[in-house]
This record gives sequence, C-alpha cells and structure tokens, in this order.
Amino acid sequence: MKNIEALIDDGGDITLGHIQGVGCAATAADGHNALAMLARRDGETLNALLKRLDRAIGRYYDDGETTDEINPP
Repeated sequence: MKNIEALIDDGGDITLGHIQGVGCAATAADGHNALAMLARRDGETLNALLKRLDRAIGRYYDDGETTDEINPP
C-alpha cells in the first residue's frame, strides 16, 4: 500500500472507523485536504477497503481527483 505509506510519510493521515449514518468508513487527508472518503461495501473485508483507499490516494496523487462516497453531491 505504497500510496498510504507515502501519504503518512508526508505528514498525512488515514482514519478507519464508524461514521454515524454511514457505518464503517476509511478516510485519507493530507492536513489541508480530504483526499478520499470511502464507505465500506457489504461483505467487503477491511483489507479490501484499505486497498481501495490506497488506489483512491493514488488517483489524487496522479491527477488531483478526490473520492467521496460519504457526502452526497
């Protein structure tokens, strides 16, 4: 999970836990911006959720695209 590692090395953080109304979620932020906010899917393992988070962080690093599955548009 190289993108999670890079984010943390650069002073960012990830959070994994319960969000009211969403359930289990994983988020990533760099101190100024939320890079990704993912809701755990039915039957999804925590390992699979963390891999999706890693890919979402990679998309942000590659093209600035944030991922938000928690806040409706």
